[in-house]
Amino acid sequence: MAKNNMNVLDVICDNMPVGVIIFNKKMETVFCNKKAILFRDRYKFPDELTTVGRRIFDAIDASKLKELFPGEVYVSKKIDGSPNNWTFTFFIHEGPEPFIGICIIEEAISRKLDVGKIRQCFRITRRETDVLRRLLDGLKNSQIAEELDMSEQTVKDHLSSIYMKVGVENRFSLVRYLINKGEY
Repeated sequence: MAKNNMNVLDVICDNMPVGVIIFNKKMETVFCNKKAILFRDRYKFPDELTTVGRRIFDAIDASKLKELFPGEVYVSKKIDGSPNNWTFTFFIHEGPEPFIGICIIEEAISRKLDVGKIRQCFRITRRETDVLRRLLDGLKNSQIAEELDMSEQTVKDHLSSIYMKVGVENRFSLVRYLINKGEY
């Protein structure tokens, strides 16, 4: 039973829309879901995460966590190589074995557009919508393929279909059209 629960938990964690990474007191990674691994493989974790993490653990050791960190703890950052800003939100566990979790959230174009409305308007399939969302987030075809566990050729096929349905010729035209249209 416990093994089945762990499999369910793994599936849920790997399919969350945010990256999650958990550090122990030594700032060693004890858990990293699929989104966090993809982030780590594409970009470098900002140095501020380690700096803030160490300060949080120091505050826990001094029994001053609530005093030194009274509200939400987060770092907002533009990452080199990414077209979007990122927010790293900390959650803190003070128990006998304290840990820090960090949710990694991309402030992406796909979150600013109503992708569901785009899907309905252009009769885009669910899988094409998955590809579109990642294209809007600035991912390359190979990154989309990796994230959606499909071949790069399948990504290209989905993109060709989307371009045809929207009436554009390439990804740049697609993004420009959807942003400038202002209806989504």
